[in-house]
Amino acid sequence: MVDKLKIAQNWLPRYTGSKIDDLGDYILLTNFKNYVTAFAEKFNCEIKGEGGAMQSATNSDGLSIINFGIGSPNAALIMDLLLARNPKGVLFLGKCGGLKEASEIGNFILPIAAIRGEGTTNDYFPPEVPALPSFKLHKFVSEKIKEAGEDYRTGVIYTTNRRLWEHDKAFLKKLKKTTAIGIDMEVATIFIGGHYNEIARGALLLVSDVPTTPDGIKTEESDKKVTSKWAEKHLDIGIKSMTEIEQSGERIKHFRY
Repeated sequence: MVDKLKIAQNWLPRYTGSKIDDLGDYILLTNFKNYVTAFAEKFNCEIKGEGGAMQSATNSDGLSIINFGIGSPNAALIMDLLLARNPKGVLFLGKCGGLKEASEIGNFILPIAAIRGEGTTNDYFPPEVPALPSFKLHKFVSEKIKEAGEDYRTGVIYTTNRRLWEHDKAFLKKLKKTTAIGIDMEVATIFIGGHYNEIARGALLLVSDVPTTPDGIKTEESDKKVTSKWAEKHLDIGIKSMTEIEQSGERIKHFRY
C-alpha cells in the first residue's frame, strides 16, 4: 500500500470502527467520548469503535460523529484518514481556553483563523500558509447559533502541541503578543489538514477555562461544570448546522491551486 488513498481506505475503518460507506457526507469531529454517547442516545444509533482508538456513530440522516482523541497529531490523522470518505464538510466541536476578557467561560467561538504553533502542520504546508476555515460553512454555523438564541465571538485561535504550559511565563507573554482570542490543541491542524486534503472544514469552540489567570485554570471539577451546563447546547448546534446544510443543498466548493 504505497498510495495514500489506499492506506486511508484501509485505516479509516480500523481506527473508527465504521465502514467507509457507513460514514455520512457531513461529519462532526470531537475530542469527547461523551459527545458521541449523547449523539448515539439522541438518535438511537450504534457506537462503533468501542475499545479502539476512536469512536464513531452515524444517524439515519447520514450525519456522523467521530471522537478522534486529543492533540494535533490525532487531528492530522483523522483529517488524512477522511480522505477515504471525502466528506462534503467537517465541523470540529472542541473546547478552548479563553485569552480575552470577551471570551469568558461558556462563550462560543467561531475562529476566523488559527496560528500554527503546534508544529504538526509544517509537514503539510510551509509555515507562511495560513490555517483557515471554510467560510461558507462557518457562515451557516453562525446562523444556527443565532437561531439557538446564543451569541458567539470570532477571532484567531492559537493552536499549541503543549498541554501543560500554564506555568510558563515566557509562553504566556508570547500568547499575549499574538492577540489570539483562545488557545487549543487541534484547530490549526484541522484547518490545514482540510486545506491539504480538499475537505471543507470548520470549528465551533466552547470556552471551558481562562488559563491566563491562576483561578481560571481548568480542573476536573470546573470542566464537569462546563460540560453539564453547555455541552448539550454545543452538540445540538453542531448537529443542526451539519444536518441542515445538507438539507439546504448548500455546496461548499474547495478551490484547487
